[in-house]
Amino acid sequence: MAVKASERVKRYQNPNGPTISTVERKVIEQDGLYFKDIDGTGTVSAVNDWRLTPAERAEAYVKVLTTSEKIGQIFTSDWRMGPKYPSPRLAANGHKPVADESGLLDEAPVNVSDSIFGSQSLPSTSDMVKKSFNRHVILRESPTPEDLADYLNQLQYLTETCDHFVPMQVMSNSRNENGEVVFGMNDATGVFATYPGTLGIAAAVKGTARIDIIDKFADTIRREWNACGLKKGYMYMADCVTDPRWQRTFGTFGEDPELIEEIFDHLIPGIQGGSNGVTPEGVSMTVKHFPGGGARENGFDPHYAAGQWNIYATPGSLQKYHIPAFRAAIRHNAESIMPYYSKPSAEKSAPQEDFNGNPIELQPYGFAYNKVFIDGLLRGQMGFKGYINSDTGIVHNMCWGVDMLDEPERIGYAVTQSGVDLISGLLDNELGEESYARGTNDYYDTHAVPAGFKKEDLVLTDASLNRAVSRTLTELFRQGMFEDTYADPRKAAEVVATKADWEEASRVHRESVVLLKNDGTLPLKDGTKVYAEAFGKSAEAGEAATKALREMLGNVTLVNTPDEAQVALLMVSPQSGAYFNATPGYLELDICEDKTVCNVDESGKPTTETHKETTLVGANRLAGIAAAIHAHGGKVVSNINCPLAWEVGNVEKVSDALTVGFDTYPSATLDVMFGRFAPVGKLPLTLPKGDEVLAVNADGVCISPNDVPGFAKDAYMPDSMKDENGKAYAYRDAAGNYYEMNFGLTF
Repeated sequence: MAVKASERVKRYQNPNGPTISTVERKVIEQDGLYFKDIDGTGTVSAVNDWRLTPAERAEAYVKVLTTSEKIGQIFTSDWRMGPKYPSPRLAANGHKPVADESGLLDEAPVNVSDSIFGSQSLPSTSDMVKKSFNRHVILRESPTPEDLADYLNQLQYLTETCDHFVPMQVMSNSRNENGEVVFGMNDATGVFATYPGTLGIAAAVKGTARIDIIDKFADTIRREWNACGLKKGYMYMADCVTDPRWQRTFGTFGEDPELIEEIFDHLIPGIQGGSNGVTPEGVSMTVKHFPGGGARENGFDPHYAAGQWNIYATPGSLQKYHIPAFRAAIRHNAESIMPYYSKPSAEKSAPQEDFNGNPIELQPYGFAYNKVFIDGLLRGQMGFKGYINSDTGIVHNMCWGVDMLDEPERIGYAVTQSGVDLISGLLDNELGEESYARGTNDYYDTHAVPAGFKKEDLVLTDASLNRAVSRTLTELFRQGMFEDTYADPRKAAEVVATKADWEEASRVHRESVVLLKNDGTLPLKDGTKVYAEAFGKSAEAGEAATKALREMLGNVTLVNTPDEAQVALLMVSPQSGAYFNATPGYLELDICEDKTVCNVDESGKPTTETHKETTLVGANRLAGIAAAIHAHGGKVVSNINCPLAWEVGNVEKVSDALTVGFDTYPSATLDVMFGRFAPVGKLPLTLPKGDEVLAVNADGVCISPNDVPGFAKDAYMPDSMKDENGKAYAYRDAAGNYYEMNFGLTF
């Protein structure tokens, strides 16, 4: 086996300048300084001269690169590692990786790669780098830090062998939170220092009033990723949750726009290394999903057709709730911003204003195709200077509002007309080439320009390519990736193993636990007779979680039935729907089993047809367990995992004490339950009372507005639904407490 690139790196240290790292790329020595021969000229050209600004160097380089090389740089797609870390999704399609001589890269072409984002054939890794000149890929595997650094180094070595050297920008979804691994959202967890879910981080910040939790979280991410050579994150979600049925709630920081903005004021400079754009020691952030993905029509997600609309039914809701966190992204110069798939609905929205107090024209184009929002609002009025990275799949399966265009036209329209700089989804080089060719060939002599569009807006041009590639090259120059391309695998392992980072993450897990109800049962005492059971979306998941839970309870007397127990300890982990697919009805938030609910039609309106929903296998047993233990004076202690804002009544009503977590480690929850850590967490979002406050009428209109967060919904609820305190939306327990944002008990 050939020597890995990691073992062949040569380094040259400039006095008061950057380190130059290379495997085979020529290094120029001039005036006692070292320069990498990036453009292949063998001279200290503007491209090669690190003393110039990143923007100057990028502007010079786009004049050198060929059109095909530039087209390769406007697309990104998920990529694969070698045989040691085979992709389960590709394996399901029959792909068998073939290692390169280092054993790290996959040199087997992929015949067909199917995903929610589209279908494509993929070349070998060498051909992707050398022939297609793609320079942006998404990594979804979860290797060890050493293997990650080795893999990235090997990939970067390939880029060095091209006539024009452009390093590979390998990006990833977030890797530092616990949770269910979901393709396209959080693809990896548990290797880097692992915090609770982002909702849990928000719960801890609210409960402790310590924003330095975010500072430490961000600094850990920056050091770990940078040490491994992973320099760009598709993170984090600045979206404010306003409809609780949105599947992506679990990736947000909740429903408090002020807190979300404050979090991003700390998150961006902490991860990027400062407030003036990414630094060589930093990791680029892609803040998503402009102008806020939370305004879902009855929770439908725009990965599927029913969710293609953003609804702003409430006057001023866009500016009041959805835009604020993106101001922080601009203040601190986030390298890129990702627009959402969805398109605004003028028909179903109340007036919304821009920053000059003028009405915003709600054109029915997906936000990546929406010049009013991207060029007008984001760049023109808010002053965004970074680049636009589309969400994954806009050219093919999620082309909302521009489905009348063909694929080359969608590419041209996104880049040339609305200002997208990097299109995520598939490596659509051939379609990009076709879009560019149509600008000068006779295509539109024989094909009609689609109604409402102009030819010049539907084709890639030299000007639009140069603009887009200059922006992404500027990021790479800022990151120092052209000069110091290679990571040290040994250092990567050391940094990720930093004990203090893992201890801090563990503490935040405990701080994320929210105590909602307690009649004095908590804290539990060691030696208590405990019946312990965990429940999940499937019987198998519940059995596995129960086994793990019982193994954690070494400080109690475990019994096998509720009849023998002083305390029934119930760990409840509901799940609802599937991330990329619509359910037959609305996303179910009730913690239920075999519940009959209505279907919806293609437009999202309720029908008379019904289906059954189960969010928790065993939910119908909870009342029986509680009755059995209450019969002899025992107590029920429950915990609910809340990646969504559940309707908790079926659990709360049978529980004497109740906690919630947000992809929080069970061990951290037990620390709180047994008094080893006093509860401090506060709810980052409001838990709805029940189905009645989410009811949708025959016209598809929800009784509580989709575009207003839970804490503010009471102002819009019918007076007939309000109690003596003027509240209607939040769940109220037997003790009279409302489970609304900022609520949490202690002991």
